[in-house]
Amino acid sequence: MNRVLTVIVNNQMGVLNRITGLFLRRGFNIQSITVGETETAGLSRMTIVINADDERNVEQVIKQLHKQIDVLKVSDITDVAMVARELVLIKVNSPLSTRAELNSLIDPFRASIIDVTRESVTVQATGDTDKIEALIALLRPYGIKELARTGLTAFTRDSDRMVEVARQGRASLTV
Repeated sequence: MNRVLTVIVNNQMGVLNRITGLFLRRGFNIQSITVGETETAGLSRMTIVINADDERNVEQVIKQLHKQIDVLKVSDITDVAMVARELVLIKVNSPLSTRAELNSLIDPFRASIIDVTRESVTVQATGDTDKIEALIALLRPYGIKELARTGLTAFTRDSDRMVEVARQGRASLTV
């Protein structure tokens, strides 16, 4: 089962190396990791997706993360309401004869063509992992020349906002 961890760290040299080393020592394969600055200067947010079937091992990793000098906060947000997105860039074979067809395929995904050459187009899409996987599967028969994914980035939904939405009678938030 995939687990989504968010880790707030001091933006210091070597922090990423120490964090990934901890996962290595515990025998976890990192499915994806994204790191970027937060709204607070000097802090970064890591979103780490790991495949872990043993809950005790995940708890142990979280405890060890808390012991790291530059780690300020660790959260397992797998089972809580969260906003999560991934970005993908896909360069697809696309002679002029298939351009219209490709456009109609990517349109339902709210994807866009960001670069065009004589023989290919580059498609950009954001969304949850299932949406990205579905788009890749649809484009694969056309011949994917290159593919780059950011990995999942996520944070929890604001509980105050959820209460307000519930009061207004809306079942879910739109992002």
